[in-house]
Amino acid sequence: MRKLCLLAAFVCPLASAQVVQVESHSLLRLPNTTSTLTLERLDVADYGTLLVPSNVTQLSIEQLHLGREARIAIVPAQQALDMKVAQAELADGSQITARGAPGTYTKAAKPGRDLNLRFAALNAPLLSVDARGGAGAPGYVGLDGANGQAPGCTWGSAGRGADGSNGSDGQPGAAGALVRLELPRTYPAEQIKVAVDGGAGGAAGQGGKPGSGGKAKGCLVYTADGGKSGRPGADGQPGPVGAAGSVTVQRF
Repeated sequence: MRKLCLLAAFVCPLASAQVVQVESHSLLRLPNTTSTLTLERLDVADYGTLLVPSNVTQLSIEQLHLGREARIAIVPAQQALDMKVAQAELADGSQITARGAPGTYTKAAKPGRDLNLRFAALNAPLLSVDARGGAGAPGYVGLDGANGQAPGCTWGSAGRGADGSNGSDGQPGAAGALVRLELPRTYPAEQIKVAVDGGAGGAAGQGGKPGSGGKAKGCLVYTADGGKSGRPGADGQPGPVGAAGSVTVQRF
């Protein structure tokens, strides 16, 4: 099993020009002390990941190299990220991701982050960008019904089991991002792959289980009739899929 080296933070004193290297099978986070960063060179080795914080809104790179299956992962944010690259070399399987975050029971799903990407010179078998919306949170599971009260052996009536409550609906998926690409006219259109689908809707919450009717226990000769069980709660509805984003490609 490959050992994954996680570097919690990359310390950068200023937003001036820097050389950043991400080792193979490791993750490196850019500093979150400024919204504008300029890098002389960014080299992400095979299977490495560079994390761009949510507060960074402008990223300029003179020379970019992404190894096999390398990633630039951009944290979701309301403000778009403008990324300009003078010269880029992207290997097989490399990708720029700006996917939205999935929803939770306390937070709604986040949309993919809007991107403005400019590559003055690009050499890559495939330019892959993933800016899909986050998936919606699942619905709540309904509460189980309480069991009915047990009768005596020769007296009293059994209580009916309570009905299970209904499950809630899944939450909606978030929208895909708005992605604008500025590319050289010579870069083939069939080598551009951008995903801006809306996030999947959350799964429906299951209905609660019915409570059992009360039943007499420990009776030797006489046994009172048991009560009826309740009804199961109805399942909720799946959440709606998020709206798709859009892709604009400008040539120069």
